Amino acid sequence: MTAAAAARQILIRLHEVMASRMHAQGKLDSVVEIIGETLDSEVCSIYLLRESMLELFATKGLNKSAVHVTRMAIGEGLTGTIADQVETLNLAEAKAHPDFQYRPETGEEKFHSFAGVPIVYRERAVGVLCVQHVEPRRYEDVEIEALQTTAMVLSELIANAELVDEEEARSLSEGLTGTQTLDGLTLVKGLASGLAVYHQPRVQIEQVMADDIEAERARVYRAFDKMREQIDNLSSQAEFGVGGEHEEVLETYKMFAYDEGWSRRINEAIDSGLTAEAAIERVQQRTRMRMREIDDALLADRMHDLEDLSNRLLRIVSGQLGTAASQGLRRDTILIARNLGPAELLEYDRRRLKGVILEEGSLTAHVVIVARAMGVPVLGRAAGLRGIIREGDEILLDADQATATVRPNAQMAEAFEARFAKSRKKQASYATLRDVEPFTRCGTRIQVMMNAGLRDDMSALATSGADGVGLFRTEFQFLVSATLPQRERQTKLYRDVLEAAGDKPVIFRTVDIGGDKAVPYLASNEASNDENPAMGWRALRLALEREGLLKVQARSLLEASAGRPLYVMFPMVSEPWEFDAAKAVFEDQLAFLRSKKKLIPDAIYYGAMLEVPALAEVLDLLCPKLSFLSVGTNDLTQFLFAADRANPLLAERYDWLSPSIMRFLRRVTQSTAGTEVDLGVCGEMGGRRLEALALLGIGFRRLSITPAAVGPIKELVRKVDLAEISEAMTGWLADPSVNLRDEVSRWATDRGIETD
Repeated sequence: MTAAAAARQILIRLHEVMASRMHAQGKLDSVVEIIGETLDSEVCSIYLLRESMLELFATKGLNKSAVHVTRMAIGEGLTGTIADQVETLNLAEAKAHPDFQYRPETGEEKFHSFAGVPIVYRERAVGVLCVQHVEPRRYEDVEIEALQTTAMVLSELIANAELVDEEEARSLSEGLTGTQTLDGLTLVKGLASGLAVYHQPRVQIEQVMADDIEAERARVYRAFDKMREQIDNLSSQAEFGVGGEHEEVLETYKMFAYDEGWSRRINEAIDSGLTAEAAIERVQQRTRMRMREIDDALLADRMHDLEDLSNRLLRIVSGQLGTAASQGLRRDTILIARNLGPAELLEYDRRRLKGVILEEGSLTAHVVIVARAMGVPVLGRAAGLRGIIREGDEILLDADQATATVRPNAQMAEAFEARFAKSRKKQASYATLRDVEPFTRCGTRIQVMMNAGLRDDMSALATSGADGVGLFRTEFQFLVSATLPQRERQTKLYRDVLEAAGDKPVIFRTVDIGGDKAVPYLASNEASNDENPAMGWRALRLALEREGLLKVQARSLLEASAGRPLYVMFPMVSEPWEFDAAKAVFEDQLAFLRSKKKLIPDAIYYGAMLEVPALAEVLDLLCPKLSFLSVGTNDLTQFLFAADRANPLLAERYDWLSPSIMRFLRRVTQSTAGTEVDLGVCGEMGGRRLEALALLGIGFRRLSITPAAVGPIKELVRKVDLAEISEAMTGWLADPSVNLRDEVSRWATDRGIETD
């Protein structure tokens, strides 16, 4: 007999039993008889969770007097181990297993072989279904699969019959009870509290047993066709958030989407009498059980991909499409997801979205850049979220400390709120500096500008009191678009940004896409094979090769800036000729506009980003051509140290305040001294108080940072005497100590300057 036939035979008889008016205990007694008889098993038993213990509820073959008497804790004995691990056991000799426990009241001493499967309700074990034989033997796969399918149906029947305590079942099915602490990787700093909302809500299966098998099969076929179409078109749907592994992930998805073995197993589950949804979930349960047995990290990742694909198929077949964004957020929310793309994050109501927790995520992911711009704290690399967090759980997110507290007790919530209130009070004190110009104690004016990338970011210009926008990342519009943004759309965005800025300057960085910010509509076979995309075909390199792209952007910026000054900056310049080539594109477009008698900018100021260390060696050649130079500390650091920022093993290994970084940056300030080039820093480094103090000490006078950091940096500037910190930095860099960070920190503390 096949697994499908065996399960089908059991399900038909189970359906008859459950449809009868028999009381619950009588139904379970009938169930064990049916399963034992169909599988020709000498023993069949059902254990259910009651008051946190597994209780023998029904049996065929063991002593009837043990029913409702034999009880064991989760993790105790073979049955408890199955429930605890949510895994199947198949043993030729039960007594040989280290977790075996003998219960004399059951009369099971004569039985040798044992097989058990968890009865799973919404991903949590609420019971165990097991069979036993006198003869020592392992059960055939066909028997195990029939048991697993039966257990799945039993879970719904048991829940409907209220044989498992509803409150206990809910706590077990939707997440662990009690306070849990999550550890992860800080992607965007900040504190937040709110209720958990899953980006992709769990699909609730309403019907398990099929009325019409062929109709269910047709539903699955249609869902497979739609899912495969989605996967084939994935690259045109701008699903970012997967970084430089986009192509690899896409190929893996395609491999699974067209895997005949997967579709065959779902069809076999339908043959056994399950609905399309239940069949997909049944196969998904089997996949989860196999994942627990996989030690190979790469293979485990592949199985996670199949899990994602199963969820996609389940949503399609059930018609429960869309994300939580489409339903709207009703309360302060901590969003939970495996990963997110920037466009997906932007769909959420900013008033309600307080924080994000991701199972994956990296420091350079596009969604992190957008979240930072939105001021939303993000915790990444937090594993096993589905098993810890349930929908609606209260969460205290401390992305500063890379932790999150789930279901906090009253004391935890009170302590967190006190810390949060202190943070808000400090932010409020910074807000009082909004209209105060940041002069040092010695009277030097420091420019404190903000970074932006979205139209909505511009409101922070007034609220933060920033001197202007030192970096407007034009690539955001490209990253969240499924196709190349047309000139009219670009022009409108830039014009809106300039109008919002008023008299304050905005430095537009030309598009920095490609490499680890891949967009499918500019795909390149060569680029997709980049082993290190951060140092590959990206930014100005891409723009100069795809000259049409830069021409359209140049024209858009020039038209949007008509009657105003235009500040334009080129990213990832490695050599002076690249700057010359990019500037020539703008000058050509400027000449075209003049020939058409179009309005043009009052003045154009050209700048470059120093991210590639090689550029520092030719500043004497480049500076005469520049109006300003901005050091991009994020990319510069990873290039100087040959350390990929996306690699969690290296994320915090290299310190911005290391002598090598600071000496390099000081050499840059010395190279531009005496020129008319306005030198600044744009990047996370300038927004951290201790690092900003060091930067001031080696000669930087312009910092472009996140809006949230503007107030704290203004407050810092007003406490600094530049002569003092410059002298100290000169001494430290001439004869560096083991830990320069400690030296700077002690110096600041001695002078009452608070650091991060």
